[in-house]
Amino acid sequence: MSIFVIDDHPLMREAVVMLLRRLRSSAQVIELERLATVRQAIVEHGEPELVCLDLKLPDTHGVSGVREVRQMLPDTSLIVLSASPAADYEDLAREAGADAYVEKSTGPALIAKVLREFLTEEVEDENTPTIPDKLSKRQKQLLGMLDRGLSNRDIAEQLQISEHTVKVHLWRLFRRLNVKSRSQASHLARSAGLLDL
Repeated sequence: MSIFVIDDHPLMREAVVMLLRRLRSSAQVIELERLATVRQAIVEHGEPELVCLDLKLPDTHGVSGVREVRQMLPDTSLIVLSASPAADYEDLAREAGADAYVEKSTGPALIAKVLREFLTEEVEDENTPTIPDKLSKRQKQLLGMLDRGLSNRDIAEQLQISEHTVKVHLWRLFRRLNVKSRSQASHLARSAGLLDL
């Protein structure tokens, strides 16, 4: 497994790298200081399975870094580690394609908990769907479309995105809900009232 840690603060980057190595000693961790170095890192090391991204880099503005990473790596899990309060940027970051948003101030224990979720190979307990605290607008849209029985092609046409992108969005949604299928996702959405949000 390879992981990119993109942060221009050496101490913070080092702390995240140490956490990752403790959680997954076999992982290849690539440290990057700017967004501009990501393409070259992909050429040299291949696509990573996970990206830990600082929101405010010298060559990004707002959530532009999240968008750029998501365009370059549509299938890669993306965690934003930010000094900015979640209230300011979490929804924007998720809309731009982040899978998780963690405030750096929450400390190593919580950061490690989130990282651990993304480093586990399989869904931990196949029988226990998870009701998330928050879903992005896109995830709510997808749940509504699944509930109406739309196919990937129908969803792609309605959202004006490719079928491949629909599959990626659904994969992320299933992972977030800890479910394995469209019917499980739809059932959880109905029983947990997620369609009314």
